[in-house]
Formats: sequence, C-alpha cells, structure tokens
Amino acid sequence: MSNITCFGEVLWDEFPEHKKIGGAPLNVAIRLKSFGNNVSMISRIGADTDGREIFEFVKKNEVNTDGIQVDDRLKTGTVKVVLNSKGSASYSIMFPRAWDNIELTAIAEKIVKSSEAFVYGSLVARDEKSKETLYELLKIAKFKIFDVNLREPHYTKAILAHLMNQADFIKFNDDEIFEISAMFGSKAQSLDQTIHFIAERTNTKTICVTKGKHGAILYVDGKLYHNSGYHITVVDTVGAGDSFLAGLISNLLNKANPQDAIDYACAIGALVASKAGANPEIKEEEISQMMVS
Repeated sequence: MSNITCFGEVLWDEFPEHKKIGGAPLNVAIRLKSFGNNVSMISRIGADTDGREIFEFVKKNEVNTDGIQVDDRLKTGTVKVVLNSKGSASYSIMFPRAWDNIELTAIAEKIVKSSEAFVYGSLVARDEKSKETLYELLKIAKFKIFDVNLREPHYTKAILAHLMNQADFIKFNDDEIFEISAMFGSKAQSLDQTIHFIAERTNTKTICVTKGKHGAILYVDGKLYHNSGYHITVVDTVGAGDSFLAGLISNLLNKANPQDAIDYACAIGALVASKAGANPEIKEEEISQMMVS
C-alpha cells in the first residue's frame, strides 16, 4: 500500500437537522485509509469543541494527525449544506475559519517529503496563508494530485492555473472542466476534446472527469478509459466524489489497470451516494457486487 498525504479543509457539514464531519481532503483521507493505505492529514482546527471532535474522529479512523494544527483565534470550519429533492447538495462555506490559516511547519514538510502522493484541492487556496503553505509544499511533493473543487467565489484563474500546472494528476467534474477550459480559451465542444486541451495546456498525463450518474472518463498517457456509471437510488451525493477519488488514487498508485481503476472508483462513488453522509462504511463485497451488476 501507499503513503499518502491529504492537505486542506477539515470541517463540519451542517445539514438542516444534523451535522457530520467532512471536508473533501479529509473524506478522501479516510476512504484511502479504509483501503489499507498509510494516510496523513495536514489541516488546522480551532481550539473548540468542534475541533476536538474532528481530531478524535480522524484519530479513530487511523489517519495520522501529526499535521493537524490548532488555531487559538479562528473557529473550526463549518459549511451549511442544503439537499434538493434529488439528493444533490449546495454549500455555504463559512469564512474565515481555522483551515484558512494552515502554517508551513517542519512537521508538515517532513510528512510531505515522506509521502508517495500529495492530494490537494482548490478551496484551501481561498485565503493567503493556507495558499502560501500549499504552494511551498507543492515544491517538495513527489506525485501531486489536484482535486478541483470550484466553490464561488473562492477561486481565481491565476490560482487554478498554478495548481493545475503543478499537478501530475487532475480530477474534475464535467461542469468544472468545461468552465475552466473556457476560462483558458478552449474552443473544444466535446468532453474528450476538452480533456485533451487541458492535458496539453498543463502537461498533465493523468486526468479524470466525473459525470455524476453517467460515470467518469479517465485519461492516462493519451488514452481514454470510460465507465458509464452504476444504477443506484441516490440518498445524498455528499462525499461521493471524494470516495470516488480515493478509490481511483489507491488503485492507480498500486499499479492497477486504468480501466479496472475507473470501474472500481465509479462503484465506490455510487455506493456512497446510495447511503447517508460523506463517509459511510462500504464493504469490499459491496464494491465487487456493484461492479458486476
């Protein structure tokens, strides 16, 4: 198995009637650990009850907490989540929060240097401190995985360009890749053409685009691999893309065939969407059954 570090937001997803621990990088980290990888989390929590509960949750899930910092000034992150009738989520992300203030520490640098892969998103670059820390860690990371997470108004063209150009592997959803490619002057009409445009512009050899219930496309070294999705009844989509990415990363880092990797990732993403919350327990038998259904 692989040594992997995830960098970015840890927070509480606050639904109308309950709240759950989340944040895309943390969701990815927990799912990666469930696949047997050695995983570290670099983030920042407040010196409050919400922060202590997140810390204990991460520790309970056996993700390394050495890189989780405590902020005496800013509160632990929170996000207001609203689900529509189809289970799709919209988000209101509170600002500023502790994860906006992640510091560059010797511990963080040591964790990244010892990792085979470094997973990061775009949301954590919304404020200067965490952005500067991310930019420095990218200089020492070995294999850089950029999980695009566009949340208005928390991104700019310049930041996206830098994060894409640093990446060895970029994951988008279909809305995100079309928005970003248009931002950079693409005239491509099809998804396949758009993937090739981004690959050439950023010199990225691995790109994945998720398409919701219609599956995903994986681009590896100029070749495209497709999965058309699995039929499920959606409960909520929170965290489905994060588990999808974790499944894909875990398989690709362990030298799985790209087609097998995208099939597995789509199965785990579908299963998470069929259950409540971002981090439901998923058994390997469920994934196998989904892949043959």
